[in-house]
Amino acid sequence: MNAVLTALGVPDDIQAFFGAEELVFTYGCHYEHYTQEFHRVPTTTHLWTAGSLVTREVIITPTAMEAIAYLTLHRHKYHRLENLTCVAVGNLPHRSQLKWISEHLSGKKFTLVFPRDLLGNLADIKIAAAIKGQHVAFKHLPTSIEIQFKRLIFQFAEDELSLNKFEKFTALRTGCRTAKPKSAYTFLEQLKNEPIK
Repeated sequence: MNAVLTALGVPDDIQAFFGAEELVFTYGCHYEHYTQEFHRVPTTTHLWTAGSLVTREVIITPTAMEAIAYLTLHRHKYHRLENLTCVAVGNLPHRSQLKWISEHLSGKKFTLVFPRDLLGNLADIKIAAAIKGQHVAFKHLPTSIEIQFKRLIFQFAEDELSLNKFEKFTALRTGCRTAKPKSAYTFLEQLKNEPIK
């Protein structure tokens, strides 16, 4: 087991599921590296995955460490880890990553776990639309976000934008759930500030 994860309260079964002896996670030829001093996250066209691809549920996060933190804080919702696939996209979801997710993981139940901020909400929308084979384009205006979808343009105030609101306005039903931490920017930050003992 990993001493850093153990100090954060990450259970042994979650550490084993992620194979987290060393906190270096491979995204093709790029790496995510986590220590108590820094967290290096790649911007890449490749993905990091954990678990089997033959599962019922997929959790998509920006980083492997966010997946570990999310599962640690929500272990009670996931009784059988073998029924999960975790996917991390790095700093920025790339079209080739989204294509792979859509082609290899369609028909699954998806939970999107991105930061509780504007970029996290945009990632939720981009990934959820891609899972349904749809493309969205964003434009940042002085006080709002413009989203182009199916040759239509929708405008949202930054502080009101969410996947749920996007689905209501566009009538796109993705079936994706989102999970946002209530007391922090990310679940990893929450776990670091409130370690499980």
